[in-house]
Amino acid sequence: MGIEWVGLDADDTLWHSEGVFQEAQAWFCEVLEPYCEPDVNLVERLDAVERRNIGLLGYGVKAFTLSMVEAAVEITAGRVPSSVLADLVERGKTMLVHPVDLLDGVAEVVPVLADRYRLVVITKGDLVHQERKLLESGLLAHVDAVAIVNEKDPATYRRVLDEHRIEPEAFVMVGNAMRSDVLPVLAIGGRAVHIPYALTWGHEHAVPDCEVPTLASIRDLPAWLLSHG
Repeated sequence: MGIEWVGLDADDTLWHSEGVFQEAQAWFCEVLEPYCEPDVNLVERLDAVERRNIGLLGYGVKAFTLSMVEAAVEITAGRVPSSVLADLVERGKTMLVHPVDLLDGVAEVVPVLADRYRLVVITKGDLVHQERKLLESGLLAHVDAVAIVNEKDPATYRRVLDEHRIEPEAFVMVGNAMRSDVLPVLAIGGRAVHIPYALTWGHEHAVPDCEVPTLASIRDLPAWLLSHG
C-alpha cells in the first residue's frame, strides 16, 4: 500500500522548542545555586523530578514549571525564598508566550506535502499551548487533522490512526524523537522517518533495533516519500 498519510511531530520537527527548555534549565540552576550545597547537581535533580512527574503532569511547559517549583523546594529543603518561586512561575509563563520559530524549510515543505498527502500533526504537550503554537505557525491550513496526546506509544498511535481511518501501511510518521516518533509507529506496522534535532531531551533517547531512515532536513522529505511510495 502506498503512502497516503504523513504524520508530523511538532516540537523540534516543525518549530524550535527544546532550546527554550534548555535555556530555562540553565537559568533555574543560576537562581537556585545560592541556596544549595556546592556538590548538588541541579540539572540531574531537576531532571529526576521531571521524570517522576510525567505520569501525573504529562509533558510541556506547565508540567516543566511545576517541576521547577517542586525541585526548588525539594533541593533546598524548603529554604528557597518565595520570591524565587514566584520568579520560576513567571519564567514558565514567559515560555508559554515564546514566539513560534519554524525550522528551516518547514514553511516551504509542508504545503508541498499537503498537495500530495493528507497530513496529521501528532504532538505531545499541553493542549492550550500546542493549539496556540499551531495557530501561530501558519501551518494549520495545510493540515487535515491534529492530535495532541498525553503520550506517544503504540496504543496512542493505534487510537489516532483508527480515529481517522488510517491504515498503518499507508502511514509514515516524521519526527525528531526516536522514542516517541519512530519506535512506536514501527511497532504497529507503520513507517517512520527520523529527522534529528540539535538538542534532544534525555527522556527521548532510544536505540532502534533496526535501520531507520534518517534525513538531515525536512527539505529532503518530499523526495524520500516519492521514492518510498
